[in-house]
Amino acid sequence: MTDVRPATDADVPAAAAIYDEQVRSGISTFDLEPPPVSYWAHHLGSTEPGDHFLVADDGGDITGFAYSSTYRPRPGYRFTRETSVYLADRARGQGLGRRMYDDLLDRCRADGIHVVLALVALPNPASVALHEACGFEHVGTLREVGRKFDRWLDTAWYQKAL
Repeated sequence: MTDVRPATDADVPAAAAIYDEQVRSGISTFDLEPPPVSYWAHHLGSTEPGDHFLVADDGGDITGFAYSSTYRPRPGYRFTRETSVYLADRARGQGLGRRMYDDLLDRCRADGIHVVLALVALPNPASVALHEACGFEHVGTLREVGRKFDRWLDTAWYQKAL
């Protein structure tokens, strides 16, 4: 059974590898080059209430990660977090994204976070279905705001009040 737990330093390279695959072949991120592994230290090291970095651990094999982080740096946004979930290809379609989101949202709620947001690149029916299943509401679409793989991509904002 896959465990969902807080990430440790030892998990960062595996989480980065999952993200890097999306950089190279997917639209879940608009990064065009994989960031250095040190980039993930920011998410792992945050002590701000509402900031979490979780991994899916299948017997020592990291198959996904989820995190919540500051939406905007101004203090008036301190009760809002942006969330993301990334899964390795081999872990998709098994309900793991939902388990990770449930855990992440429970942690955010316990920290007093009021609203969580998620930005979904389109088209991505699996991510849209995941967010809607977790109770997120579509609140707007931004047309052709990202460019990757020689095409313009839309993004959709999803929001959930905790």
